[in-house]
Amino acid sequence: MNTVSELDTPSALVDLQRMQRNIDRMQARMDALGVSFRPHVKTSKCLPVTQAQLAAGARGITVSTLKEAEQFFKDGISDILYAVGMAPARLGQALALQQRGCQLKIITDSVAAAQEIGRYATAHNAVFEVWIEIDTDNHRSGIKPEENALLEVAHTLQDAGMIVGGVMTHAGSSYECDTPEALRAIAEQERAGAVRAAQRLRDAGFACPVVSVGSTPTALSAAHLEGVTEVRAGVYVFFDLVMRNVGVCTMDDIALSVLTTVIGHQEEKGWAIVDAGWMAMSRDRGTQSQKQDFGLGQVCTEDGQVQEGYILSSANQEHGILAHTAGPDQNIARRFPIGTRLRILPNHACATGAQHPEYQAVQPDGGTAAWPRFYGW
Repeated sequence: MNTVSELDTPSALVDLQRMQRNIDRMQARMDALGVSFRPHVKTSKCLPVTQAQLAAGARGITVSTLKEAEQFFKDGISDILYAVGMAPARLGQALALQQRGCQLKIITDSVAAAQEIGRYATAHNAVFEVWIEIDTDNHRSGIKPEENALLEVAHTLQDAGMIVGGVMTHAGSSYECDTPEALRAIAEQERAGAVRAAQRLRDAGFACPVVSVGSTPTALSAAHLEGVTEVRAGVYVFFDLVMRNVGVCTMDDIALSVLTTVIGHQEEKGWAIVDAGWMAMSRDRGTQSQKQDFGLGQVCTEDGQVQEGYILSSANQEHGILAHTAGPDQNIARRFPIGTRLRILPNHACATGAQHPEYQAVQPDGGTAAWPRFYGW
């Protein structure tokens, strides 16, 4: 087992104390609200992280690719929601999982897609459990709760012999909020829209047993979840600077960072050059439109102490530029000499994690263990 000081750079670090605290916080909140919790594992794509979430009380998982579903099912997790609209070409992959015993749920949000699911299932003597995606905030995909298409999709699925398992929604626009009042309002909008869609289906004779909602901001902000059966959230397990700006975590909750080394300076510009470029951090600039812009990440010491005002201001493929937000620091070479090791907190944990083949899980004593990530579609 290596220690952090012995790791090569750049490396993706996971602070296990912070991660477990984040897991326990979310699970305790779901338990208090009386709903099941189905974490979205696309954030970590990592078996030990997911096992920690399940050990804390989660029931089932959410994935964003069928490759994730295959990997987690291989490792013994069978209750899986594939929360991306089903492309017809992937139905064979989904059926193969189901035939091996995976309790896979798929989603749709249109009559055309429901027809494709029905046609494929009929041709292969199969039955899929399908959840209907609801649009509760004009953010991305889904059917609005009052649209006629909701019942049309349900009837299309039922007529083809599919199981209409429930409704699901994701209030992605919650990432644009930054006050408790706004977060509570979008959480209630998400809840009410999903519950209304479920009621319309039930009034039309569909059982609709599942009402699934969720995003990290709404899960941590909802005043109540009456009518909801389960919640999904993902980035909470690591948190990141976007979530810090939204207001659902502090800098001390961010469990993912990138370990990097100072490799040069441009003293007249007030720059330190590090070996974590966008290949290590990603190009995500999610904080750029928020109340505080952290560039490509917040600079911390090797042991995780935040260095106020110092950010990764820009990056090339393998070079990151570290600078101060108040202007050029003429003492930057003395502050961060060649060879200094730093941690960079990411804007978006999902995007930064995706740049690395593995995490280094950091124990309280500084010891580390390599945790591989899943890749592919």
